[in-house]
Amino acid sequence: MDVASLTKLLSPEGWALLNALPPYDESQAMALATRLRDGGVDPDLAAAALTQSRLRAKARTKLGPFADAMLFTPAGLEQATRLVVAALHARRYLAAGVTRVADLTCGLGADALAFAGVGLDVLATDVDEATAALATVNLRAFPEAVVRHADGLTLDLAAEGVDGVYADPARRTRGGRRVFDPAAYAPPLDAVWDLRSQVPALGIKVGPGIPHHGLPADAETQWVSVDGDVVEAGLWFGPLAPDGPGRSALVLRTDDNGTPADGTATGSVSRTLRAGDDADLVPDVGPVGAYLYEPDGAVVRAGLVAHAAAELGGRLVDRTIAYVTTDSPAPAPSSGTAALATGYRVVDVLPFNLKKLKAYLRERDVGRLTVKKRGTAVTPEQLRSQLALKGDAAATLVLTRVAGRQHVLVVDPLPR
Repeated sequence: MDVASLTKLLSPEGWALLNALPPYDESQAMALATRLRDGGVDPDLAAAALTQSRLRAKARTKLGPFADAMLFTPAGLEQATRLVVAALHARRYLAAGVTRVADLTCGLGADALAFAGVGLDVLATDVDEATAALATVNLRAFPEAVVRHADGLTLDLAAEGVDGVYADPARRTRGGRRVFDPAAYAPPLDAVWDLRSQVPALGIKVGPGIPHHGLPADAETQWVSVDGDVVEAGLWFGPLAPDGPGRSALVLRTDDNGTPADGTATGSVSRTLRAGDDADLVPDVGPVGAYLYEPDGAVVRAGLVAHAAAELGGRLVDRTIAYVTTDSPAPAPSSGTAALATGYRVVDVLPFNLKKLKAYLRERDVGRLTVKKRGTAVTPEQLRSQLALKGDAAATLVLTRVAGRQHVLVVDPLPR
């Protein structure tokens, strides 16, 4: 958003217009824009208000009702932390005894909002002037938070009274392309890592695709998933990693409103892998049993599949594939926690043969397929096209390797 559009939106007329708009409906957007212009509304203001209405609607999946009082940019919303995850970040700082957090790359202010919401003092900075202005608007209800247009790396942290630092470096170019090299983050990841010599309580949000090699040995790296989507990895140093360095996975399940399933931020399960422990845990590999479990993506990204297999009491179907099989149902997760894996009852195990698979499914009147895959080049779209099924029944197929050979597993999902 440019400064001129922001100025118009923040005028009394602009703010009143934005907050008076009906719930965003893509099919009605053009007609509404026309009505606003015909009614004498400045076309630039109308466009800016409608854009914000659309972004607010999209932001509700991340930020819940807070989104209805915030301003966004598409890129800023893309990188913004989900509120349920930001709340967990804030709790780390609280538990570590931190009182004043410097959010060095605050963006639109989602994490700063969570920090201030739990009573932490927050100094939020962003190098982009318009983004800092938007964060100021978004944090206006929190006197605990101060926003500055500045390069956070230039702060005198000691003089500012900061005892905790957080950063979420930009991982997209100005053209919108993802950046995978940590050295190309803005600011570069190494420059942020160096701050732990000044403030030990340092947290950094990074992309979930960050490779394991090169991770700092003194950090806990935690991969986080929300309702099956791996949304981030976090690097936590010093008192923010009370269990010590290593790798962990945090699996969160929420209700339809984006709230954790038990109504708090604790509706999750976390497993921590200590540095070096993975070398000692080698999972069994064996034939497909009566049940199949697909570990959550955060578990896979964290390299904790062997630990998930041990939790489930199972074995891998192939040493290189993240599917766990058991001969009896795995123990249900304890009350108030989320499952580490999605479970299925195995109906049939078939060597992969397109002609035989088509005959198998047609005999059972299958016309609707859910296709999952790991360890195979076949795509679900390609398979559906080749099968050309027209029946009324539904089926779930898992395409994978079993003992090094391509197989199709016909499965039924277990209740969550």
